Amino acid sequence: MGNFLIALPACWAKEDGMTSFREQWNLEMALEVLKSKAIESKTWSEAAKWILLYGPPELQEIMRQASNIATNSFFPQLEPERYTESGDPCYDIEKVAEALGVTKQEALEKMAEMEYEQGIQHLFAGSETYKIQ
Repeated sequence: MGNFLIALPACWAKEDGMTSFREQWNLEMALEVLKSKAIESKTWSEAAKWILLYGPPELQEIMRQASNIATNSFFPQLEPERYTESGDPCYDIEKVAEALGVTKQEALEKMAEMEYEQGIQHLFAGSETYKIQ
C-alpha cells in the first residue's frame, strides 16, 4: 500500500524551540473565538484546530464529527480507505490530489509542509493504518 492522507490531524505533536501551536492557545481563548461572529476565518480555523487537537475529549469528538461532515460535503467522491489507530479516516493520496486538482507530488509536498509547520503526522503508510474503524 502507498501513502494515505489523514483527513483529521492525529494528536501527535512535536516540540521544538519555537512556541508550539499548543502553547499559543488555551481552551477559553479558543471557545471565545469560535463564539465570535466578527473573527476572520483563519483565526477561527486555528481555534477550531486547537480544540480538535488539544481540547477536552468530548469537544474533540464533536470537532471530528464536524470535520467528517465537511469532508463528505465538499469531497463526496472521497471515501476513507483505512483508519488510524485513533479512528481517524485516511484517504488515498492520489484520490485526494485528484479531488483537489493537483498532482500527487504537490499533495505530498503540501502534507510534508503541514507536518513540519504543525508538528502533526498527516501521511501514513498502509501498515500504520487499519481497515476497520
